[in-house]
This record gives sequence, structure tokens and C-alpha cells, in this order.
Amino acid sequence: MSIGPILSSLKRNKIQAVLIILEIALSCAIVSNATFMISQRLERMERATGLADDQVVRINVAGIGESENPGAQVRQDLAELRSIAGVKAATSLNHVPFDNSAWNGSVRLDRNQRGPSLNVAMYLGKDLLDTLGLTLVEGRDFSPSEYVDWEQFNSGGPALRVPSAIITRDVAERLFPGQSAIGKEIYAWNPDNSPHRIVGVVERLIRPNDNGGIENAGFSLLLPMKDLTMGRFALRTDPSQREAVEKAAIAALERSSNRRVIMEHAAFTDVMRQYYQKDRDMAWLLAILMMGLLAITALGLFGIASFWVSQRTRSIGIRRALGATRRQILRYFQLENFLLVSIGIALGMIGAYGINQVLMSHYELDRLPALYLPVGAALLLLIGQLAVWSPARRASSVAPAVATGGF
Repeated sequence: MSIGPILSSLKRNKIQAVLIILEIALSCAIVSNATFMISQRLERMERATGLADDQVVRINVAGIGESENPGAQVRQDLAELRSIAGVKAATSLNHVPFDNSAWNGSVRLDRNQRGPSLNVAMYLGKDLLDTLGLTLVEGRDFSPSEYVDWEQFNSGGPALRVPSAIITRDVAERLFPGQSAIGKEIYAWNPDNSPHRIVGVVERLIRPNDNGGIENAGFSLLLPMKDLTMGRFALRTDPSQREAVEKAAIAALERSSNRRVIMEHAAFTDVMRQYYQKDRDMAWLLAILMMGLLAITALGLFGIASFWVSQRTRSIGIRRALGATRRQILRYFQLENFLLVSIGIALGMIGAYGINQVLMSHYELDRLPALYLPVGAALLLLIGQLAVWSPARRASSVAPAVATGGF
């Protein structure tokens, strides 16, 4: 079918055509960026933590006044927690993923290296692999002789040396690409600047927060430290016993000392859910905005197509009288819609990159991948054809006799 008559018709309806094109362009620009932002939020929420998510319970306590012997208190607490029926492992540690605090540090490969090779999250605690459910993929866990007492380490006396470290696969691949990390030495946390020997590699352990960037989420380091007196505990149990174990653990800690309060206690899955709540809300908000915008666009296309059909009823009848088939009339309006939507999409793609540049400069959003532009274009083309289908069908049903209706 020739597009000449279509272009002539659009020239006679410039204002309506321009408005539709601008509406499509705006929809394309916003839908492309909204789809990208939703996918980023979903990707972030679906990241693997490396933990046995549904088996871990976190409990944070705060002391009232100073304890005479905090190390002994922690050891008593851990003994109470480990004696609870259903508890597979328990430890005191500096933080868990998605906690309100994060211990970050630099890793160097050489003692005299000026700048760090990598920034990592540091996890301190005993039996972290068993308690958090981490997967060891190379090497071994810490041996009992490698653990350093937390109080002694911070006593101000002769510097104690943390002899070993366990790293994540992401750290191993970054620091030692194509090599085994076992037996290698790194410099990270010893006061005397002595090295840690890598004894194990775990599949994954996500950082407590995204301060290092989402792309660095798997950069974590485990150090053998025991009896941490920070008031943070983690337990591992079967998912079916998790609620009962959590209640029993709180009761045990309250019995163990009356000079503190339970600040926070939650299953790790609840901690995750709370951490990602804003991402979930934003994804829903963007999805609702996108659906609303697409609905308005579809109604606009339907309305203008219906208006043009009613406006051109006589000319349609003349074409039918001159031999145009119903199929040709239908294709005429579909092609007209396709041209308008395509022009709008072309402008919208430019606008999409413009909006993305603004978001990148003000909100640290990543660059919009080209993949999202054809996705948005295909969606708008489909909506355009669906919106014009009913008016076009009505136009194709105009009888040739309408051409002589006025005589």
C-alpha cells in the first residue's frame, strides 16, 4: 500500500499527529528508563548472599553499664545458645549481611604497596562457615589454634597476629586470576603489618551494605577471631524450628544477664526483606507509573483513531465505492498508526538517553543499555496496533453507499 495518501491525510491533521507523536516519544523515553530501573532493582534483590538464608537468626543486644568481664559473659552466652534444642551452630560476630554496621578494610598483596589492591568487608567471628551456612569451595576452615581472642587482641598489650584468612571466590578471582589462592599471603588487618595466609575460599559472602558498589558486593574477607564482645550473635537452625529457636535464644540471653536489653532479633530472611523494602516499593511504583502511562497512551491512540474514522467516513465510503477492499481500509489505518508510533519511538529513543544522562549525573544510575530501547519500542508498537484495531475494523465496515449519502 502506498503511504502517499497517508502522509497527505496527516498533513491535514498536523496538530493531532504531532500530539500523538509527542505522547509516544514521552512514553518511549519513560518506559525504557523505568523498565531498566525496575530490572536493576529486581536484580539487586535477587543477589545471592552466600548464607543459608532461611536457617540463620540474628540477635543484637546492648549492655546497661560496663560488664566486669565481657569476654566471660560472651562465652557464657554462647554456651547457653548452643545448648538450645535445634541450634546447629552459634557465634558472636561483628556483623551479618544487611546489618546496620559494616567493617571495611583494604587488602594489599605486598607489605610496601602504596595503594590497596582491593576494598573488602571484614567478617570476624568463630565458626562463621557453620553458623552462616557458607559453602567452602577450596581449602579448609580455620583450625582451633588459629583463632585469636578478641579481648586480648584489643588489650593494648603485645600485638597479637591474626595468622590466616578465608576469602570469597570473587576476591580470589580479582587478586589471583587463573591461580589458586590457597597458601597465598595478603596484608589486611594485623597491627604489625604481618601477612595473613589464605587457607580457604568460600563460594560467596555478600557485603553488609552496598557502600562499595553493587558490582563489589561479593568482596568479603573472614578472619579467625573468637568471643567478640559487640553484642551481636548469629544462630543457625532448621527453618521449621526457626521461630521457636529465636524465642528460646532471647529467653536464654535474658537469663544469662539482667544488665542488658535485646535491641533487635529477627530471622535473616526478615532482615533481607526489610533491607530491600525500599527497592521493592520503588519497583512497584515504577511499574504502576509505567502501566498508567501505557494505558493513557493506548487511550490516546484509540481516541484519535476513532476521531479520524468518524471524520473520514465519507472518504472511506468513496474509496470503497472505487474498489478498495475492507482489508485495504484496515491496513490503511494500521499503517498510519505504525508510522506515527515509529516516529514517536525514534524521538523517544533520543529522549530516553537524555533522561538517562540526567539520572546518571544526579542519582548514580548506570548507563541505559541499548537492549531496553527495542523492548520499549516493541511494547509501544504492540499497544499502538491493539489501540487502532477496533477503530480500523469499524472503518473497514463502512459501506460504499455512504459515499452517496449526501446526494
